[in-house]
Parts: sequence; structure tokens; C-alpha cells
Amino acid sequence: MTAAGSVSGRERLRLFCALRLPGDVARDLAAWQHTQLRDGRIVPPEHLHLTLAFLGSRPWEEVDAIGRELGAAAAAAGPIQLEPARYRETRSVGMLVLDDAGGAASALAGDLHERLQRLGVYELEKRRWLPHVTVLRFRRPPRLAPPVPALGAFGPSDAALYHSVLRSTGAQYEALESFALGG
Repeated sequence: MTAAGSVSGRERLRLFCALRLPGDVARDLAAWQHTQLRDGRIVPPEHLHLTLAFLGSRPWEEVDAIGRELGAAAAAAGPIQLEPARYRETRSVGMLVLDDAGGAASALAGDLHERLQRLGVYELEKRRWLPHVTVLRFRRPPRLAPPVPALGAFGPSDAALYHSVLRSTGAQYEALESFALGG
């Protein structure tokens, strides 16, 4: 599949909405990953992103409507400034938690969640949205405590609707549509 329009029939797609990192930030983060992280599978630079909403398996017929809502939320977003705050591990991933100066990324996520809920494709989560980039996947937490990468403050390049395909080598992400941020 190369675009949303090339899918047909009753196919379902594993979808998520995300903020994409600027190329230089992804490159610098990848260099940090290779010097600081071990005992797991490093997320490749082309897959580094901030998930806004994970939608799971959805019918292909919903892609256009989801894209419209993501585009509207992205256009309404204020200027987003993110900065690395700390490294954190869950039971299966290592993540770089980001400080969301001014809360614009959180506001975008909240707006998108409400739009997608009204559309009937998303159920609001009980926990608060956490701006983060997954940088490492593992079977057992390696209990790392790396220094935070010196990326400085940055803004995401845009927002995108992704199709995620699970493979034995890990998930492969394809951006179906991308949208400029209003701020």
C-alpha cells in the first residue's frame, strides 16, 4: 500500500495520529540512542514520533474522515515547543518524556481526542496524554538511566496519520497523510 486511496475492499488498517520530528532532531536523537541505549531494539530514526492518538484497527473507509479531523486539529494548533525532560521505562518500552512548554501539544492532543471521539473512532483514555517519543523496545526493562539528550527546544515538523504494519522485525510505519501545524 502506498496511499490511503490504494486500499480497497473490506481491509482494516492499524492507524495512529502523531507529531513528526524535524529531520535534525530525529538525527540527533538517533545518535543519542546508539550511544546511550542497550538491551533492546532501538526505534529507527524514520519511526521516531510523538503519538497523539492510537486508533488501532479501523476500516479503510474511515481514513478520509480521520484525516480531515487530524488536519482540522493541526490547523487550529498553537505554536508547539518541546524539550527533552527525562528518560522513562514501562514494561516494554523506553521513552524520552518531553516538556510541553505552554501546553500547546497537550491542547492539540485534547482537541484531536475530542474530534475523534465525536467521529466514533476513538475512546478517551483515563490517563492524561504524555508527550513522549518511544526510543527503545524490549522484553524486559533494562533499567537504564541515560542522561537526557541535548536536543534543545524544538517544534514538530507536522502532524501525520500513520498506517502501522506489524512485522517480525517490528512495526513499520507509513504516513498516509500529513498536515501543517497552525502555530
